Amino acid sequence: MFRGTILLVDDEKEITNLLEIYLKNEGYNLLIAGDGVEALELLQTHSVDLIILDVMMPRMDGIEACMKIREEKQMPIIMLSAKGQEIDKITGLSIGADDYVVKPFSPLEMIARVKSQLRRFRQFNANHAKNENEIVIDDLVINLLTHKVVLGHNPIRLTPREFAILRVLAQNRGSVLSMEQIYESVWDEPYYESNNTIMVHIRKIREKLEKDPSSPQYIKTVWGIGYIIE
Repeated sequence: MFRGTILLVDDEKEITNLLEIYLKNEGYNLLIAGDGVEALELLQTHSVDLIILDVMMPRMDGIEACMKIREEKQMPIIMLSAKGQEIDKITGLSIGADDYVVKPFSPLEMIARVKSQLRRFRQFNANHAKNENEIVIDDLVINLLTHKVVLGHNPIRLTPREFAILRVLAQNRGSVLSMEQIYESVWDEPYYESNNTIMVHIRKIREKLEKDPSSPQYIKTVWGIGYIIE
């Protein structure tokens, strides 16, 4: 499952190699730059959702690069530095960074921060603003008017029935819907107990949306009751 593109800017190969493994394993596309100059060049030719930016680098350091990026771009920036003093963090955040991580760090913590920043940005950024025709769930966007579904930047092709089921669950986010409720909402006809149509369609939707359909992030099963989007 594609979650977005991250630009990792650091001249330390050990760090870039480590984060590359973890980020790609989570479904992110990764661009790597060795300094601020290279990062700015990549931003001219690639669409980037989030930047992890080291402070200490040759040619152009992270502070200068962050200021230049903020002149045109608004995606989240996570500063990465061996300097952990309060003044260093204040400097990074004051020039436009959204978060500040001190080396050495846990890769799992970095992944959590990346997800948090992307989730916050996508929920409140104008390009992903909620309106009467759009439902936004993390990096999943469901357009009720055009019937288009986008995951990150990746369009998801759903059949009309699959879209209708996803729409019903999304419009009732936080509530468990039984198979009977889903079926009668989508098919507009009585449901009978031996009907496994909903289960089949849910499986197909998960195969298209989920990185691991057996451990779904979006449509979850509430055993003995039905399905829910939390």
